[in-house]
Amino acid sequence: MSDSEIFVSVGRRKTSVARARLTKGSGKLTVNDKALEDYCYTDQLSMLALRPLVCTAMRNSVDADINVKGGGPVGQAGAISHALARALQKMDESLRPALKKEGLVTRDPRSKERKKSGQPGARKRFQFSKR
Repeated sequence: MSDSEIFVSVGRRKTSVARARLTKGSGKLTVNDKALEDYCYTDQLSMLALRPLVCTAMRNSVDADINVKGGGPVGQAGAISHALARALQKMDESLRPALKKEGLVTRDPRSKERKKSGQPGARKRFQFSKR
């Protein structure tokens, strides 16, 4: 891998989509032109987003520029995590077993169930009146 090589990947979670550009560097992470610590405003969100880098011990050896849109904070953090895992896998195929063991390569398929017609929500029914 050369120093100027860029690894691009897409990560998804619920309705969020994250595009990550990974390069060799010093650990600088930006999300939508903000520092990761400012964008993921709680420790829990930043830990979720950084799980791929922590489990592969690459936190201070790669720079990432991430663009994320859609969904809420938790979905976006999950999408960032998925995008980083896929980019790390492209960068170095030998990291795949560690990422796979942590469950970071697989896309989480859970999403909101659609509302059905003739009822107020996805599963809820209107109140039944016998008389």
